[in-house]
Amino acid sequence: MNADTVPPVTVTTPRSVERLVQGQATSDGAGVKLTRVLTQNLQRRLDPFLMLDAFATENPGDYIGGFPDHPHRGFETVSYMLQGRLRHRDSAGHEGLAVPGGVQWMTAGRGIVHSEMPEQQDGAMEGFQLWLNLPARSKMIAPWYRDIAPAEIPEWQGEGVLARVIAGATHGVAGAMQREGTEPLYLDLHLAPGAAFEQPLPAAHNAFVYVYRGELAMAGTLVPRRRMAILANTPGSDGVTLQAGSDGARAIFIAGRPLNEPIAQVGPFVMNTQQEIFEAVQDFQAGRLG
Repeated sequence: MNADTVPPVTVTTPRSVERLVQGQATSDGAGVKLTRVLTQNLQRRLDPFLMLDAFATENPGDYIGGFPDHPHRGFETVSYMLQGRLRHRDSAGHEGLAVPGGVQWMTAGRGIVHSEMPEQQDGAMEGFQLWLNLPARSKMIAPWYRDIAPAEIPEWQGEGVLARVIAGATHGVAGAMQREGTEPLYLDLHLAPGAAFEQPLPAAHNAFVYVYRGELAMAGTLVPRRRMAILANTPGSDGVTLQAGSDGARAIFIAGRPLNEPIAQVGPFVMNTQQEIFEAVQDFQAGRLG
């Protein structure tokens, strides 16, 4: 789309910050140390998002074990690398290497077994993994995978702002991925000191921002580094406005249309009923996953 044809973005009734969340230090895979920002108790509030993990370390001991073979069913995983390299292999025959600025988007669907292993012995490893739920009608679709190179992620530039558009759209720029059921918006925002950004958003969509460099101000609330701001679903709101602090900021901005469906989860399986979870566990134990 020609920039001249894109109407100017104007948010007249911005959302407020409902609350700030500090992630929980934990480990996963073969002892990989990470921060679980979106935890299971927030799944209903931030539907359709099920989990967000942030990892950032320069100590190889924190990540070298990686995530050996493990199963999934019923949702999608989105891995976004800021630093470091992560190799994906799965039981459906897919393979890819996420490099800095790249994304691995996997649809587990009816079931897949995959591994995510670092391809480095030293240096920094930093990034995020987001779990995105699938609608009930799509939970048993065939597994799917896409390795998205950094150059394949569209970017929008404004005054003091760079937005990498992983999913959804901003300011007329469509992202690398689109999903009809959940309509996810996934932006990596780079803001110069004092720069401001606006994003229209339906009032019913759930949204959050995680700051990983600097700090942001949103509707009078300061969001410091390594905090997630859950945005209020204010009736009549038409979007979000944010402004970087004096040192600038970098943050991921995530939003989506809630599914409003039951969530049943046991570990790596996310379905709608306990019976479906029981069947997933049985299928995995019998070697029928992937």
